[in-house]
Amino acid sequence: MDSVDPAAPGTSGGSAGADGSARDGRATSPLKNADGTAPGLAPLTGDADLAAAGKLIATLSVKGRGPKTGYDRDEFGYAWMDTADGVPLARNGCDTRNDLLKLHGRHVQFRSGSDCVVVAMDLYDPYTGKDIDWKKAKATEVQIDHVVPLSYSWQMGAARWPESKRKQLANDVLNLLPVEGRANSAKRDSGPASWLPPNKKIRCSYAVRFAQVAAKYEMPVTAADRKTMLTQCGG
Repeated sequence: MDSVDPAAPGTSGGSAGADGSARDGRATSPLKNADGTAPGLAPLTGDADLAAAGKLIATLSVKGRGPKTGYDRDEFGYAWMDTADGVPLARNGCDTRNDLLKLHGRHVQFRSGSDCVVVAMDLYDPYTGKDIDWKKAKATEVQIDHVVPLSYSWQMGAARWPESKRKQLANDVLNLLPVEGRANSAKRDSGPASWLPPNKKIRCSYAVRFAQVAAKYEMPVTAADRKTMLTQCGG
């Protein structure tokens, strides 16, 4: 999680299509979205996709989760900075949170005079399978999840990374998804062995996205997490 947003109640209406994805099609397979710049997170169901998912997850190295000593959110730069070089959408004049809302939202409305600050949108949350009618007045109904939580990464080696690499991880769209606030708060800093999205149809896709981030940043995962990820994709 590692979000600056606190928990809040409230989603409204709607549900997923028959395959567990957004009904308007704004959901992309993680296997076809290696940089995270396409919207949504579509379920993986076909044998070929499940095999590809398992192959990716199996490449991850494993180690025990180290201590959290010294962890602080500020070690990854200030929240939603636009100046983390080396990641998509950086230095475009819009902070990371608003970039994510624009990328994943539907019927996006902006603050008057701005093409950056999102004040209203519809969001399909893959974690719960719900549609959320979001307004900035109730901002915490949608939170930005770090798929690989920042404190998890700290315990798995990021404590020894250069600060520039930590800033990349914290602002990389591959590692970020706007989701229901309550689901994000429930996740906290858990790995897949301790928390998976309530929407079971998306769990393999979530495991793949977690693995993609870990692989990109050459980060190990715990043995329990890798085993859980493989299980979600039929391994």
